[in-house]
Amino acid sequence: MQLYIHFLGTGGSWPTVQRNVAAIAIKRGGETILFDCGEGTQRQFQRSKLSYMQISKIFITHFHGDHFLGLPGFIQTLQLNDREEPLHIYGPKGIKSIVETITKLGYFRPSYPVYAYEVKAGDVLSFDGYKIKVAEACHNVPALAYALEEDVRPGKFNKEKALSLGIPEGPLFRKLQNGEAIEINGKIITPDMVLGKPRPGRKITITGDTMPCESIIKLAARSDVLIHDATFDSSMEDKAKEYGHSTAKQAAMVAKQAGVEKLLLTHISPRYKNAKLLEEEAKEIFPNSYVAHDFMEIEVKLKK
Repeated sequence: MQLYIHFLGTGGSWPTVQRNVAAIAIKRGGETILFDCGEGTQRQFQRSKLSYMQISKIFITHFHGDHFLGLPGFIQTLQLNDREEPLHIYGPKGIKSIVETITKLGYFRPSYPVYAYEVKAGDVLSFDGYKIKVAEACHNVPALAYALEEDVRPGKFNKEKALSLGIPEGPLFRKLQNGEAIEINGKIITPDMVLGKPRPGRKITITGDTMPCESIIKLAARSDVLIHDATFDSSMEDKAKEYGHSTAKQAAMVAKQAGVEKLLLTHISPRYKNAKLLEEEAKEIFPNSYVAHDFMEIEVKLKK
């Protein structure tokens, strides 16, 4: 199953010519999951390869406007395009009352179900083939970070071993690959007899707004991709701390400590028309670092 990250908004505070505000979509097979929904997110979808009609879930990190004020327009746009499927919205305490207010603004009432769920640090939400882990972010208001972690996959199938055990090619192979035991010539064959060691799925961690902190390092451990707040360059570390953000250098240190494979820097301050400086600072600490930009698309491949 293919998995892509689409950056729909990579700026912080307010939209600029270069960047819209926070919105990151993960497309996994036929499902699209949205993390944060800054103003104008539905228009960003229209300019991307994605369809907002495929959105099943939205995860909000916190209630600063650049992370959730796109919800009213997004929810109404879905209705105007005849959505019938339910929309599930997750966020910190308070998301239920916010969604209830949004769905009663003006003369609007959604004709499709919109459900809101309050989540907290330590929660693990299980879905078909993956889970979402929730951790506390270290911001100046209550905020959450999320990690999408796929289920462990069965090990590689050893065809030669299976044939040597007298198992004919066909449906019995498939049963063993799916984790089912079979019986052949009166003998029980279990999956571990023909499968290698279980293989990890993919893991993507999204911090939202945060200072560098232990909870993020723990959540991001061994991620394929870490998407981290990098609002400022290192000369503005004091301001980053004052407002509950990270510098690019600090984000790189988190990536290094967490043992991730790739770091993508986001929530770039409007002061940076060119964010090359942020990328250069991060690469000094963690070479596989990149500044994300609006409409960047990253494929996250399965490990063999």
